[in-house]
Amino acid sequence: MLPCFGICFGQPNGTGNELNMSSFVDKDSIVREIWGKADTILFIFAGAAAEFALNKAVDWLYFTGRLPADPLGRLFSTVSYARSIVFSEHQEALNAIDKIAAIHQKVEESRGAQIPDWAYRDVLFMLIDYSIRSFEVLERKLKEEEKMEVYNVFTRVGQRMGINGLPSNYQAWLQLRNDHLQQNLIKSNFTIDLYQQYRKHLGWLRFLLLKEVQVLVVPKHVNTLLGLGKVPMVLPVLGAYKLTRFFKIDGIFKNALLPGAYKAQIHNLDVVKN
Repeated sequence: MLPCFGICFGQPNGTGNELNMSSFVDKDSIVREIWGKADTILFIFAGAAAEFALNKAVDWLYFTGRLPADPLGRLFSTVSYARSIVFSEHQEALNAIDKIAAIHQKVEESRGAQIPDWAYRDVLFMLIDYSIRSFEVLERKLKEEEKMEVYNVFTRVGQRMGINGLPSNYQAWLQLRNDHLQQNLIKSNFTIDLYQQYRKHLGWLRFLLLKEVQVLVVPKHVNTLLGLGKVPMVLPVLGAYKLTRFFKIDGIFKNALLPGAYKAQIHNLDVVKN
């Protein structure tokens, strides 16, 4: 059973206690830089879309029926939840995390089963890993201390949710992340169905681009299971896109690639400007 961190339940609502105005994530943190650009978030989305489809507990995401009905919206909700927490004041972020935990508890009650800690860890680890991988593809290599900062921020989210078995430091996370990839992923009928839904909702051209971006960001084991290929044909396109960002005309490029229903949502994710 795979927890959704927002996938099953829609977008986060602004709640929070306005009295505590300290930030959950420091304003100069690399995490804010990563999650402040729509480009990076789209790449995180692409990686998560691949790995969600392979998770042995993906049937949990089919329990409410919302994922196959709107896979793009549900996956987008997960990254939107994470981004909301990253840019919230401290108490507001805690309230949002608590709300996520409470919603999952209600769904557990509806299904009559408990979500295992490893499934929660899988989602948390995806947010850490694809934050790092996506930023490095689009921007630059991260320093070791910056990677540790990404780990620390999302581990705090997991601790607040009461997730057991979280690694004690970044190096331990690297090993546990690899163990999870080897143990918790499998190509199944759910994988095939979910990719069919991706193609249906994206159209063949955007679906092709999704898979090409996945080649760039997913771990080797994920690529092998999905058969995505080794040499991404999208590399020249990525180079051209970086050039459009330099000349501040990347909006034209984005408009050509993004489904109309999500353009406004995705453009609104830009907090850090190029």
